[in-house]
Amino acid sequence: MLLLLAVVLLSIAVGARPLSPAEVWQGLVSTASPEHSVVHQMRLPRTLLGLLAGAALGVSGALMQALTRNPLADPGLLGINAGASAAIATAVGLLGIGTVGGWIWFAMLGAAAVTALGYAVGGGRRATPERLALAGAALNAVLFSYVSGMMLIDAASLDRLRFWTVGSLAAAEFATVRTVAPFIAAGLLAALAGARALNALALGDDAARALGARPALVRVGTITAVTLLCGAATAACGPIVFVGLLVPHLVRRLTGPDLRWLLPACAVYAPVLLLGADVAGRVLGRPGELQVGLVTAVLGGPLFLRLVARR
Repeated sequence: MLLLLAVVLLSIAVGARPLSPAEVWQGLVSTASPEHSVVHQMRLPRTLLGLLAGAALGVSGALMQALTRNPLADPGLLGINAGASAAIATAVGLLGIGTVGGWIWFAMLGAAAVTALGYAVGGGRRATPERLALAGAALNAVLFSYVSGMMLIDAASLDRLRFWTVGSLAAAEFATVRTVAPFIAAGLLAALAGARALNALALGDDAARALGARPALVRVGTITAVTLLCGAATAACGPIVFVGLLVPHLVRRLTGPDLRWLLPACAVYAPVLLLGADVAGRVLGRPGELQVGLVTAVLGGPLFLRLVARR
Protein backbone atom coordinates (compact mmCIF):
# COMPACT_ATOMS: atom_id res chain seq x y z
CA MET A 1 0.00 0.00 0.00
CA LEU A 2 2.93 2.35 0.68
CA LEU A 3 4.32 1.56 -2.77
CA LEU A 4 0.91 2.27 -4.31
CA LEU A 5 0.66 5.57 -2.45
CA ALA A 6 4.12 6.57 -3.71
CA VAL A 7 3.17 5.82 -7.33
CA VAL A 8 -0.10 7.74 -6.95
CA LEU A 9 1.80 10.80 -5.73
CA LEU A 10 4.26 10.48 -8.63
CA SER A 11 1.37 10.21 -11.08
CA ILE A 12 -0.07 13.48 -9.80
CA ALA A 13 3.30 15.26 -9.58
CA VAL A 14 5.04 14.20 -12.82
CA GLY A 15 4.08 15.61 -16.19
CA ALA A 16 4.75 18.39 -18.65
CA ARG A 17 4.75 20.68 -15.63
CA PRO A 18 6.40 18.94 -12.64
CA LEU A 19 4.88 19.70 -9.25
CA SER A 20 6.55 19.60 -5.85
CA PRO A 21 4.86 17.74 -2.96
CA ALA A 22 3.73 21.08 -1.50
CA GLU A 23 2.24 22.13 -4.84
CA VAL A 24 0.45 18.78 -5.16
CA TRP A 25 -1.10 19.26 -1.72
CA GLN A 26 -2.15 22.82 -2.46
CA GLY A 27 -3.62 21.73 -5.79
CA LEU A 28 -5.66 19.05 -4.04
CA VAL A 29 -7.08 21.13 -1.18
CA SER A 30 -7.13 24.77 -2.34
CA THR A 31 -9.34 26.01 -5.16
CA ALA A 32 -7.38 29.26 -5.15
CA SER A 33 -4.11 27.50 -5.89
CA PRO A 34 -2.75 27.92 -9.46
CA GLU A 35 -2.07 24.16 -9.47
CA HIS A 36 -5.72 23.31 -8.74
CA SER A 37 -6.77 23.08 -12.39
CA VAL A 38 -3.74 20.96 -13.33
CA VAL A 39 -4.32 18.51 -10.48
CA HIS A 40 -8.12 18.23 -10.66
CA GLN A 41 -8.69 18.47 -14.41
CA MET A 42 -5.73 16.42 -15.69
CA ARG A 43 -3.66 14.51 -13.14
CA LEU A 44 -6.27 13.28 -10.64
CA PRO A 45 -8.74 11.75 -13.16
CA ARG A 46 -5.81 10.09 -14.93
CA THR A 47 -4.54 8.64 -11.67
CA LEU A 48 -7.94 7.37 -10.54
CA LEU A 49 -8.54 5.74 -13.90
CA GLY A 50 -5.11 4.10 -13.69
CA LEU A 51 -6.01 2.71 -10.25
CA LEU A 52 -9.28 1.24 -11.50
CA ALA A 53 -7.98 -0.09 -14.81
CA GLY A 54 -4.86 -1.54 -13.22
CA ALA A 55 -6.85 -3.41 -10.59
CA ALA A 56 -9.26 -4.69 -13.26
CA LEU A 57 -6.50 -5.96 -15.55
CA GLY A 58 -4.44 -7.54 -12.78
CA VAL A 59 -7.36 -9.39 -11.18
CA SER A 60 -8.78 -10.52 -14.54
CA GLY A 61 -5.37 -11.93 -15.51
CA ALA A 62 -5.17 -13.92 -12.26
CA LEU A 63 -8.72 -15.20 -12.82
CA MET A 64 -7.93 -16.30 -16.39
CA GLN A 65 -4.77 -18.11 -15.30
CA ALA A 66 -6.66 -19.93 -12.55
CA LEU A 67 -9.68 -20.80 -14.69
CA THR A 68 -7.70 -22.12 -17.67
CA ARG A 69 -4.77 -23.46 -15.59
CA ASN A 70 -2.64 -21.64 -18.11
CA PRO A 71 0.37 -19.60 -16.93
CA LEU A 72 0.29 -17.69 -20.23
CA ALA A 73 -3.33 -16.56 -19.86
CA ASP A 74 -3.86 -12.82 -20.12
CA PRO A 75 -6.88 -10.83 -21.34
CA GLY A 76 -4.71 -9.31 -24.05
CA LEU A 77 -2.97 -12.50 -25.17
CA LEU A 78 -6.23 -14.49 -25.31
CA GLY A 79 -7.99 -11.89 -27.46
CA ILE A 80 -10.47 -10.60 -24.89
CA ASN A 81 -9.25 -7.01 -25.13
CA ALA A 82 -9.26 -7.30 -28.91
CA GLY A 83 -12.90 -8.44 -28.82
CA ALA A 84 -13.86 -5.40 -26.74
CA SER A 85 -11.88 -3.17 -29.12
CA ALA A 86 -13.59 -4.60 -32.20
CA ALA A 87 -17.02 -4.07 -30.65
CA ILE A 88 -16.18 -0.46 -29.78
CA ALA A 89 -14.83 0.21 -33.28
CA THR A 90 -18.12 -1.11 -34.65
CA ALA A 91 -20.08 1.15 -32.29
CA VAL A 92 -18.10 4.20 -33.36
CA GLY A 93 -17.78 3.49 -37.08
CA LEU A 94 -21.23 2.12 -37.84
CA LEU A 95 -23.46 3.56 -35.12
CA GLY A 96 -21.74 6.88 -34.40
CA ILE A 97 -21.46 6.30 -30.64
CA GLY A 98 -18.71 8.50 -29.23
CA THR A 99 -18.91 8.28 -25.41
CA VAL A 100 -17.46 5.82 -22.93
CA GLY A 101 -20.93 5.32 -21.47
CA GLY A 102 -22.09 4.00 -24.84
CA TRP A 103 -18.90 2.07 -25.59
CA ILE A 104 -18.90 0.10 -22.37
CA TRP A 105 -21.91 -2.06 -23.28
CA PHE A 106 -20.39 -2.96 -26.63
CA ALA A 107 -17.08 -3.70 -24.88
CA MET A 108 -18.84 -6.12 -22.52
CA LEU A 109 -20.52 -7.91 -25.40
CA GLY A 110 -17.29 -8.15 -27.41
CA ALA A 111 -15.26 -9.36 -24.43
CA ALA A 112 -17.83 -12.03 -23.52
CA ALA A 113 -18.11 -13.29 -27.11
CA VAL A 114 -14.35 -13.61 -27.59
CA THR A 115 -13.90 -15.25 -24.17
CA ALA A 116 -16.32 -17.99 -25.13
CA LEU A 117 -14.96 -18.28 -28.68
CA GLY A 118 -11.33 -18.45 -27.59
CA TYR A 119 -12.11 -21.10 -24.98
CA ALA A 120 -13.98 -23.17 -27.57
CA VAL A 121 -11.34 -22.82 -30.30
CA GLY A 122 -8.62 -23.66 -27.80
CA GLY A 123 -10.25 -26.99 -27.00
CA GLY A 124 -12.70 -26.26 -24.18
CA ARG A 125 -11.98 -28.37 -21.11
CA ARG A 126 -9.25 -30.22 -23.03
CA ALA A 127 -7.46 -26.96 -23.84
CA THR A 128 -3.72 -26.80 -23.27
CA PRO A 129 -1.81 -23.59 -22.54
CA GLU A 130 -0.24 -23.72 -26.00
CA ARG A 131 -3.58 -24.16 -27.80
CA LEU A 132 -5.17 -21.30 -25.86
CA ALA A 133 -2.22 -19.03 -26.63
CA LEU A 134 -2.42 -19.92 -30.34
CA ALA A 135 -6.19 -19.39 -30.40
CA GLY A 136 -5.72 -16.01 -28.71
CA ALA A 137 -3.01 -15.00 -31.19
CA ALA A 138 -5.29 -15.88 -34.11
CA LEU A 139 -8.24 -13.97 -32.66
CA ASN A 140 -6.01 -10.97 -31.90
CA ALA A 141 -4.76 -10.89 -35.49
CA VAL A 142 -8.24 -11.10 -36.99
CA LEU A 143 -9.89 -8.61 -34.64
CA PHE A 144 -7.19 -5.96 -34.72
CA SER A 145 -7.13 -6.22 -38.51
CA TYR A 146 -10.87 -5.53 -38.40
CA VAL A 147 -10.29 -2.49 -36.15
CA SER A 148 -7.59 -1.19 -38.50
CA GLY A 149 -9.90 -1.67 -41.46
CA MET A 150 -12.67 0.29 -39.75
CA MET A 151 -10.26 3.14 -39.06
CA LEU A 152 -9.11 3.23 -42.69
CA ILE A 153 -12.66 3.21 -44.02
CA ASP A 154 -13.82 6.09 -41.82
CA ALA A 155 -10.75 7.87 -40.48
CA ALA A 156 -12.64 11.05 -39.53
CA SER A 157 -15.13 9.45 -37.12
CA LEU A 158 -12.51 7.09 -35.68
CA ASP A 159 -9.81 9.72 -35.17
CA ARG A 160 -10.17 9.44 -31.41
CA LEU A 161 -9.50 5.70 -31.57
CA ARG A 162 -6.04 6.09 -33.07
CA PHE A 163 -4.39 6.65 -29.70
CA TRP A 164 -7.04 4.66 -27.84
CA THR A 165 -6.12 1.44 -29.71
CA VAL A 166 -2.55 1.73 -28.38
CA GLY A 167 -3.76 1.95 -24.77
CA SER A 168 -3.69 5.31 -23.00
CA LEU A 169 -4.74 7.13 -19.82
CA ALA A 170 -4.10 10.57 -21.31
CA ALA A 171 -7.74 11.40 -22.10
CA ALA A 172 -9.07 10.48 -18.65
CA GLU A 173 -11.94 12.53 -17.24
CA PHE A 174 -13.98 12.31 -14.05
CA ALA A 175 -17.00 11.34 -16.17
CA THR A 176 -15.08 8.33 -17.50
CA VAL A 177 -14.07 7.31 -13.97
CA ARG A 178 -17.67 7.54 -12.76
CA THR A 179 -18.88 5.48 -15.73
CA VAL A 180 -16.50 2.54 -15.37
CA ALA A 181 -16.19 2.44 -11.56
CA PRO A 182 -19.46 0.52 -10.90
CA PHE A 183 -18.60 -2.15 -13.48
CA ILE A 184 -15.07 -2.64 -12.15
CA ALA A 185 -16.32 -2.69 -8.55
CA ALA A 186 -18.90 -5.35 -9.45
CA GLY A 187 -16.24 -7.41 -11.24
CA LEU A 188 -13.84 -7.20 -8.29
CA LEU A 189 -16.54 -8.20 -5.81
CA ALA A 190 -17.56 -11.15 -8.01
CA ALA A 191 -13.92 -12.23 -8.29
CA LEU A 192 -13.30 -12.08 -4.55
CA ALA A 193 -16.59 -13.85 -3.78
CA GLY A 194 -15.65 -16.76 -6.06
CA ALA A 195 -12.02 -17.11 -4.93
CA ARG A 196 -12.61 -20.05 -2.58
CA ALA A 197 -14.65 -22.00 -5.15
CA LEU A 198 -12.08 -21.31 -7.87
CA ASN A 199 -9.39 -22.67 -5.53
CA ALA A 200 -11.40 -25.89 -5.30
CA LEU A 201 -11.81 -26.04 -9.08
CA ALA A 202 -8.01 -26.09 -9.45
CA LEU A 203 -8.09 -29.61 -7.96
CA GLY A 204 -10.37 -30.86 -10.74
CA ASP A 205 -14.14 -30.99 -11.20
CA ASP A 206 -14.67 -34.11 -9.08
CA ALA A 207 -12.65 -32.79 -6.17
CA ALA A 208 -14.40 -29.42 -6.47
CA ARG A 209 -17.82 -31.08 -6.23
CA ALA A 210 -16.65 -33.05 -3.19
CA LEU A 211 -15.66 -29.77 -1.56
CA GLY A 212 -19.10 -28.29 -2.23
CA ALA A 213 -18.34 -26.20 -5.34
CA ARG A 214 -20.38 -26.28 -8.55
CA PRO A 215 -17.88 -26.23 -11.44
CA ALA A 216 -20.26 -24.94 -14.12
CA LEU A 217 -21.46 -22.10 -11.90
CA VAL A 218 -17.88 -21.23 -10.90
CA ARG A 219 -16.84 -21.00 -14.57
CA VAL A 220 -19.81 -18.81 -15.47
CA GLY A 221 -19.17 -16.53 -12.50
CA THR A 222 -15.47 -16.22 -13.32
CA ILE A 223 -16.13 -15.45 -16.98
CA THR A 224 -18.71 -12.84 -15.92
CA ALA A 225 -16.18 -11.18 -13.63
CA VAL A 226 -13.51 -11.19 -16.37
CA THR A 227 -16.00 -9.70 -18.84
CA LEU A 228 -16.95 -6.88 -16.46
CA LEU A 229 -13.33 -6.08 -15.63
CA CYS A 230 -11.87 -6.30 -19.14
CA GLY A 231 -14.84 -4.65 -20.83
CA ALA A 232 -14.80 -1.63 -18.53
CA ALA A 233 -11.01 -1.22 -18.57
CA THR A 234 -10.80 -1.53 -22.36
CA ALA A 235 -13.67 0.90 -22.95
CA ALA A 236 -11.94 3.52 -20.80
CA CYS A 237 -8.25 3.03 -21.68
CA GLY A 238 -8.00 0.90 -24.79
CA PRO A 239 -6.44 -2.57 -25.07
CA ILE A 240 -3.52 -2.48 -22.61
CA VAL A 241 -1.61 -5.77 -22.72
CA PHE A 242 0.67 -7.76 -20.40
CA VAL A 243 -0.48 -6.21 -17.09
CA GLY A 244 -2.73 -9.25 -16.48
CA LEU A 245 0.13 -11.60 -17.39
CA LEU A 246 2.97 -9.96 -15.50
CA VAL A 247 1.39 -9.03 -12.16
CA PRO A 248 -0.03 -12.46 -11.10
CA HIS A 249 3.36 -14.09 -11.72
CA LEU A 250 5.14 -11.49 -9.60
CA VAL A 251 2.54 -11.53 -6.83
CA ARG A 252 2.35 -15.33 -6.67
CA ARG A 253 5.91 -15.33 -5.33
CA LEU A 254 4.63 -13.43 -2.28
CA THR A 255 1.19 -14.94 -1.71
CA GLY A 256 1.36 -18.45 -3.17
CA PRO A 257 -1.43 -19.80 -5.37
CA ASP A 258 -4.33 -19.22 -2.93
CA LEU A 259 -6.68 -16.85 -4.77
CA ARG A 260 -8.05 -15.45 -1.52
CA TRP A 261 -4.66 -13.76 -1.08
CA LEU A 262 -3.57 -13.54 -4.70
CA LEU A 263 -6.54 -11.52 -6.01
CA PRO A 264 -6.40 -8.70 -3.40
CA ALA A 265 -2.63 -8.46 -3.89
CA CYS A 266 -3.07 -8.22 -7.67
CA ALA A 267 -5.62 -5.44 -7.13
CA VAL A 268 -2.88 -3.47 -5.32
CA TYR A 269 0.22 -4.30 -7.38
CA ALA A 270 -1.34 -4.03 -10.86
CA PRO A 271 -2.16 -0.30 -10.42
CA VAL A 272 1.44 0.16 -9.22
CA LEU A 273 2.67 -1.32 -12.51
CA LEU A 274 0.18 0.56 -14.71
CA LEU A 275 0.66 3.96 -13.08
CA GLY A 276 4.41 3.40 -12.93
CA ALA A 277 4.43 2.66 -16.67
CA ASP A 278 2.33 5.77 -17.28
CA VAL A 279 4.76 7.95 -15.31
CA ALA A 280 7.71 6.36 -17.13
CA GLY A 281 6.04 7.16 -20.46
CA ARG A 282 5.71 10.81 -19.50
CA VAL A 283 9.37 11.02 -18.48
CA LEU A 284 10.88 9.04 -21.37
CA GLY A 285 8.77 10.72 -24.04
CA ARG A 286 9.41 14.36 -23.13
CA PRO A 287 8.44 16.90 -24.40
CA GLY A 288 5.55 14.62 -25.44
CA GLU A 289 4.79 11.25 -23.87
CA LEU A 290 4.76 7.54 -24.66
CA GLN A 291 1.36 5.87 -24.39
CA VAL A 292 1.11 3.53 -21.40
CA GLY A 293 0.18 0.59 -23.65
CA LEU A 294 3.55 0.86 -25.40
CA VAL A 295 5.45 0.90 -22.10
CA THR A 296 3.63 -2.15 -20.70
CA ALA A 297 4.27 -4.01 -23.96
CA VAL A 298 8.01 -3.33 -23.64
CA LEU A 299 7.93 -4.57 -20.02
CA GLY A 300 5.71 -7.59 -20.64
CA GLY A 301 7.17 -8.87 -23.90
CA PRO A 302 10.42 -10.23 -22.40
CA LEU A 303 8.49 -11.92 -19.57
CA PHE A 304 6.19 -13.64 -22.06
CA LEU A 305 9.19 -14.93 -24.03
CA ARG A 306 10.82 -16.16 -20.82
CA LEU A 307 7.68 -18.05 -19.78
CA VAL A 308 7.41 -19.68 -23.19
CA ALA A 309 11.10 -20.64 -23.13
CA ARG A 310 10.76 -22.18 -19.65
CA ARG A 311 7.91 -24.41 -20.87
